[in-house]
Amino acid sequence: MSDPHVPELNHEAAPDDLETLNSYHRRPVAYRNEAFLDSPDARPLRILSEYLEPLSHFREENVQDTIVFFGSARIVEMGGLGRYYRDARELARLVTKWSAQFKQGTHRFVVCSGGGPGIMEAANRGAQDAGGKTVGLNIGLPFEQRPNPFITPELSFEFHYFFMRKFWFAYLAKALVVFPGGFGTLDELSEILTLAQTQKLESKIIIVLYGTQYWKEILNFDALLKYGMISPEDLSLFRYADTPDDALAILIEGLTRHYLEPEAPLPEPTKEAPAIAKSRV
Repeated sequence: MSDPHVPELNHEAAPDDLETLNSYHRRPVAYRNEAFLDSPDARPLRILSEYLEPLSHFREENVQDTIVFFGSARIVEMGGLGRYYRDARELARLVTKWSAQFKQGTHRFVVCSGGGPGIMEAANRGAQDAGGKTVGLNIGLPFEQRPNPFITPELSFEFHYFFMRKFWFAYLAKALVVFPGGFGTLDELSEILTLAQTQKLESKIIIVLYGTQYWKEILNFDALLKYGMISPEDLSLFRYADTPDDALAILIEGLTRHYLEPEAPLPEPTKEAPAIAKSRV
């Protein structure tokens, strides 16, 4: 017995039947085929989309460059290490207030974080306190990490690939402030230090380690130098700070010298892309 919902192929089909037949055989275009886009074969497209979508939003929001805040997601405002949360918030507020004077069609030195809780939340919150735009580069993790509510909505991004998220941390960064943190913070710090040490970045990145006692206990740079694992000049890749005012002074001095001095102005930003700390390769 034939299925009444499927038109017979051996008789002249009515227009409605032809439309039904077409629907059986017509596949969606590739860029709307969700099954394909989620497949291993489409992985290069998913990776590329995590480059192109943020680039598009940065262009639309006229973000030229960033100051990145790293630090633990576990530090809470009223916890045992809460002073670091409060200091990160205050430093982000001061940086955003200072950078507002350079807004001439583009947004300079925008506070950027990993988008989650802890130090990341504090940084975005401080930038919002000062009325500025602020970026969040969130990552999907097995344990829950939601974007914090202080990120500028148009600049809140969700990443699947860690390496694409890291790319965006370095892509726009002119400075990096690293608060106490764990494996993730150490990973991010090490990667930026390696890029700076090996001169794989065209732009100078000012690196501030916030919390001298913490970082000198966690990382023994003097031992690395003693055993010949780094060079003496590598110790000049970063500086320590223990107060928001001290960190701000380091940032202003470095950013002014490398990016704001009248005798060495930055080139005019293009419409095609924001100014970037791109690879030399």
